[in-house]
Amino acid sequence: MQAMQHVSPPIGHTGRIRASMQPLAVVWAIAWLALLVAGCQVPVPTAPPEGSVPEAGAVAPAGSPIEDPPIAIARTVESRPIEGRNPINTRAWSTDFTKRTIDLSEIISGGPPKDGIPSLDTPRFETIADAEDWLTDTDPVIVYEHGGLARAYPLAVLIWHEIVNDEIAGRPVTVTFCPLCNASVVFDRRVGDMVLDFGTTGSLRHSDLVMYDRQTETWWQQFTGAAIIGELASTQLTFLPSQVLGFGRFRDLFPAGEVLQRPLDQFSRNYGMNPYVNYDTYGNGLSRNENLVLFAGEPDPRLKPLDRVVGILFPDHSSVAIPFDLVRDRTVVQYDLPNGDPGIVVFFEEGMSSSLSEANIGTARDIGSVGVFSRVLNGRLLQFEVADDGTVRDAQTGSSWNIRGEATAGALQGSTLELQTAFDHFWFAWAAFLPDTELVAAN
Repeated sequence: MQAMQHVSPPIGHTGRIRASMQPLAVVWAIAWLALLVAGCQVPVPTAPPEGSVPEAGAVAPAGSPIEDPPIAIARTVESRPIEGRNPINTRAWSTDFTKRTIDLSEIISGGPPKDGIPSLDTPRFETIADAEDWLTDTDPVIVYEHGGLARAYPLAVLIWHEIVNDEIAGRPVTVTFCPLCNASVVFDRRVGDMVLDFGTTGSLRHSDLVMYDRQTETWWQQFTGAAIIGELASTQLTFLPSQVLGFGRFRDLFPAGEVLQRPLDQFSRNYGMNPYVNYDTYGNGLSRNENLVLFAGEPDPRLKPLDRVVGILFPDHSSVAIPFDLVRDRTVVQYDLPNGDPGIVVFFEEGMSSSLSEANIGTARDIGSVGVFSRVLNGRLLQFEVADDGTVRDAQTGSSWNIRGEATAGALQGSTLELQTAFDHFWFAWAAFLPDTELVAAN
C-alpha cells in the first residue's frame, strides 16, 4: 500500500469564514432555494438589513462533535443581550435568542419559512419488494440498524423533507440530510429526560441546515448536532453510526429490511427527482464554477469545495478527512491515529448514484459508497488489502469482507467489524465546521 501524507492547514489558514458573497448574490441564491425546494408559494426574503450589527466579543465554541455520556445532557450558558439589530426575524419563535454559542450574523435565510421544508414526523415504511417499484439498485439510501431492525431512508425522499423523526426498536432517532452540504447524519433525539422532535427553521449557517426542536424551540446545527441558539444552547446530540449505500446493496444485506415510504397522500413532491440538478458538477449548473450557493465564505483551499470526503470523528475530538477519489482509486484505505490508538479502515465499492447531479436520482452518475470500521476485531489488529479478484481481504486470515464490514468467507466468516462515526460530506462544509481537520492525501 502506498504511503500516505497527513496534510495540516496551510500557514495563515485559520479556518474562519470571511463574508465575501455580495448582497445581490445572496438574494439570488435565497430566491433560487425558495422556489426550488419549498414546494409552495413563499415570499422571498431579503438579506439582513443594512446596519445589522454583529455581536461584539469572543464567540463561545459550539462544542465537540462527540459527546459522552451517550445521551446528551443540557448545560447552562451565559445569557447575553442581542447587540445592535438582530439579523433573524424572531416573530415566529419562542426561542431565547440571548442564549447562544455563535454570532447571530452567521445565520442567513434559506428562503422557505419555519417548517417550509416539512419534516416527516409519522414516517411509514414498506417492504423491499414494494420499494423496488420506484427505487433503482443505485438509488442512495441512508442505512441505520438497531435492535435487529434495519431501515433505509431514500435520499429521493429526504432531499424534499431533510428530517425524519422516527423510532427504531425503541430508540428515538432523527435521520437528516442537508443537500447543500451533502450531509447525511443520524442522531439519537433524546436529551436528558426529553425526546425531541425536529423541524426545519428555514435558516442556514455555512450553507448547512439549521434545525429546531419543537419542545423548546432551540436551534440546532445539523452538521455538528450542537444546539447553537436557545434554552438548550451548548447541548450536543449523540451521533449514531450510519452509512449511505445503494438501495440494491441494502436489499442484499438486509432482505427483511424496511424502506421509508413516499408520503404521497400528504405532500405533492417529485420524489425521485433532484431539484438541485448539477449542484455537484463543477463548471455547470448551480455550483457556478465553484462559487457555492448560500455559502458566504472562503472555502478551505486544500481541496476543491465540492469534492466529496469521508469525514471521521474520533473520541479524542480530533477529525480526519479522506478524499473520495483516494478511496475510490485504492478500494481500501487504512489510517493510523496519530496518538497511537488502533486505526480504522475505509472500504469503497461502486453502485450508488449521486443525489445531486442529474435530474433523475436513480439513474445519475455512480459515485460509489464507503464504510468506515475499526481494524480491531476481538483484540486483534487486522491489516486489509485488495486481492487480485478485487475482493477485500485481511492479511492475517485471508477472509473476505464486504462494504458493511462483514466477513463473508474465510476463517472469520460471520464476524463483523465495528462501524465508526463517519460521514460522506462535501469538503467545503467539513472544513468550515472542523477547520483544524487533518486531510489525508497520497504522496
